Amino acid sequence: MPKILPATGGDVVEIILADHRWFEEALRELRDVRSDREAVLADLATVLIAHAEAEESKVYPTLRRKQAIDADEVEHSEHEHDEGNEALLELMEVEDTGSEEFSEKLHELSEALSHHLDEEERDVLNPARTDVSEQERRDLGDAFAEERARLIKSGCGDIANVRKIVEAVKD
Repeated sequence: MPKILPATGGDVVEIILADHRWFEEALRELRDVRSDREAVLADLATVLIAHAEAEESKVYPTLRRKQAIDADEVEHSEHEHDEGNEALLELMEVEDTGSEEFSEKLHELSEALSHHLDEEERDVLNPARTDVSEQERRDLGDAFAEERARLIKSGCGDIANVRKIVEAVKD
């Protein structure tokens, strides 16, 4: 199982990419019937929620102000976070990690997450690389890492919190 990466400062693009690779590894681990799926899922939920919330509060607004991305891109990325959170909650709510239902819900989460990672890397991170200075990316990386760490420490991946986040979108 991949350990939860402590996000230290640095270039925000590199920090986000490291999380993306971690998500892919966690999904692979969840597909393996021999793994401790409950533990892997708990870690995935924690990092996924912290990552998305930190992007929405720190990264997207800054990239928007720097005109690296536009309002439509922010809205689209946030919508994809909402879809991923909903798929995550549905997976967390499956009681039997060895069931066909778990496998189906894992597939749905994997599809939503893979789609989002691909689009974000092309449509958000590439403009961040070219339209934002290295120092600004480092400053943004520090802010992202700090917020991500705060959220992880708060237990943001707890099912009650994930449910609250999903329900807030529906209201």
